[in-house]
Amino acid sequence: MQENNKPVLIYSTFPSPEAAEAVGRELVERRLAACVNILPGMTSIYRWEGTIARDSEVVMIIKTREALAPSVIKAVKSRHTYTNPALVVLPIIDGAADYLSWLLAETLPESD
Repeated sequence: MQENNKPVLIYSTFPSPEAAEAVGRELVERRLAACVNILPGMTSIYRWEGTIARDSEVVMIIKTREALAPSVIKAVKSRHTYTNPALVVLPIIDGAADYLSWLLAETLPESD
Protein backbone atom coordinates (compact mmCIF):
# COMPACT_ATOMS: atom_id res chain seq x y z
CA MET A 1 0.00 0.00 0.00
CA GLN A 2 1.33 3.45 -0.88
CA GLU A 3 2.38 5.51 2.12
CA ASN A 4 -0.23 8.28 1.60
CA ASN A 5 -2.94 5.73 0.80
CA LYS A 6 -3.07 4.39 4.37
CA PRO A 7 -6.26 4.74 6.39
CA VAL A 8 -6.36 7.45 9.08
CA LEU A 9 -8.78 8.86 11.61
CA ILE A 10 -9.38 12.59 11.92
CA TYR A 11 -10.60 13.79 15.31
CA SER A 12 -12.68 16.96 15.51
CA THR A 13 -15.19 18.61 17.83
CA PHE A 14 -18.39 20.52 17.07
CA PRO A 15 -20.81 22.66 19.10
CA SER A 16 -23.83 20.43 18.39
CA PRO A 17 -24.84 17.09 16.90
CA GLU A 18 -26.65 18.94 14.11
CA ALA A 19 -23.54 20.89 13.10
CA ALA A 20 -21.43 17.73 13.12
CA GLU A 21 -24.02 15.78 11.14
CA ALA A 22 -24.24 18.42 8.40
CA VAL A 23 -20.47 18.40 7.93
CA GLY A 24 -20.19 14.62 8.29
CA ARG A 25 -22.88 13.94 5.71
CA GLU A 26 -21.10 16.20 3.22
CA LEU A 27 -17.79 14.41 3.79
CA VAL A 28 -19.36 11.02 3.12
CA GLU A 29 -21.37 12.27 0.12
CA ARG A 30 -18.19 13.72 -1.43
CA ARG A 31 -16.33 10.44 -0.65
CA LEU A 32 -13.80 12.34 1.45
CA ALA A 33 -14.73 9.96 4.27
CA ALA A 34 -15.97 6.39 4.30
CA CYS A 35 -17.75 6.98 7.60
CA VAL A 36 -18.03 9.51 10.42
CA ASN A 37 -18.92 8.77 14.02
CA ILE A 38 -20.63 11.51 16.01
CA LEU A 39 -20.43 11.13 19.78
CA PRO A 40 -22.63 13.59 21.73
CA GLY A 41 -22.42 14.59 25.35
CA MET A 42 -18.81 15.67 25.83
CA THR A 43 -17.75 18.45 28.19
CA SER A 44 -14.67 20.41 27.13
CA ILE A 45 -12.62 22.54 29.49
CA TYR A 46 -9.95 24.58 27.75
CA ARG A 47 -8.06 27.84 27.73
CA TRP A 48 -9.13 30.26 24.98
CA GLU A 49 -7.91 33.84 24.65
CA GLY A 50 -6.57 33.85 28.20
CA THR A 51 -9.73 32.54 29.87
CA ILE A 52 -10.71 29.08 31.07
CA ALA A 53 -13.85 28.02 29.18
CA ARG A 54 -16.28 25.11 29.61
CA ASP A 55 -18.59 24.01 26.82
CA SER A 56 -20.72 21.08 25.77
CA GLU A 57 -19.48 19.63 22.50
CA VAL A 58 -19.72 16.56 20.31
CA VAL A 59 -16.80 14.55 18.95
CA MET A 60 -16.58 13.55 15.32
CA ILE A 61 -14.25 10.76 14.24
CA ILE A 62 -13.71 10.86 10.48
CA LYS A 63 -12.51 7.67 8.77
CA THR A 64 -10.57 8.39 5.60
CA ARG A 65 -7.24 7.87 3.85
CA GLU A 66 -4.08 9.87 4.48
CA ALA A 67 -4.02 11.38 0.97
CA LEU A 68 -7.46 12.92 1.61
CA ALA A 69 -6.64 14.40 5.03
CA PRO A 70 -5.77 17.89 3.69
CA SER A 71 -9.04 17.98 1.70
CA VAL A 72 -11.03 16.78 4.72
CA ILE A 73 -9.46 19.44 6.94
CA LYS A 74 -10.17 22.14 4.34
CA ALA A 75 -13.80 21.00 3.96
CA VAL A 76 -14.39 20.88 7.73
CA LYS A 77 -12.82 24.30 8.31
CA SER A 78 -14.92 25.87 5.54
CA ARG A 79 -18.17 24.71 7.23
CA HIS A 80 -17.14 24.96 10.89
CA THR A 81 -18.45 27.67 13.22
CA TYR A 82 -15.31 27.68 15.39
CA THR A 83 -12.45 30.07 14.66
CA ASN A 84 -9.90 27.33 15.38
CA PRO A 85 -11.58 23.90 15.23
CA ALA A 86 -9.83 20.83 16.61
CA LEU A 87 -8.59 18.79 13.65
CA VAL A 88 -6.04 16.09 14.40
CA VAL A 89 -5.00 13.31 12.01
CA LEU A 90 -4.31 9.98 13.74
CA PRO A 91 -2.65 7.05 12.00
CA ILE A 92 -4.27 3.64 12.01
CA ILE A 93 -1.52 1.18 12.85
CA ASP A 94 -3.50 -1.97 12.13
CA GLY A 95 -7.02 -3.32 11.98
CA ALA A 96 -9.32 -5.86 10.38
CA ALA A 97 -8.18 -6.21 6.75
CA ASP A 98 -11.76 -6.40 5.42
CA TYR A 99 -12.76 -3.22 7.26
CA LEU A 100 -9.69 -1.27 6.16
CA SER A 101 -10.23 -2.38 2.55
CA TRP A 102 -13.83 -1.15 2.77
CA LEU A 103 -12.66 2.19 4.16
CA LEU A 104 -10.28 2.68 1.24
CA ALA A 105 -12.87 1.52 -1.33
CA GLU A 106 -15.44 4.05 -0.07
CA THR A 107 -13.14 7.07 -0.33
CA LEU A 108 -11.73 8.87 -3.33
CA PRO A 109 -8.38 7.47 -4.49
CA GLU A 110 -6.71 10.91 -4.49
CA SER A 111 -7.10 14.29 -2.83
CA ASP A 112 -9.07 17.08 -4.58
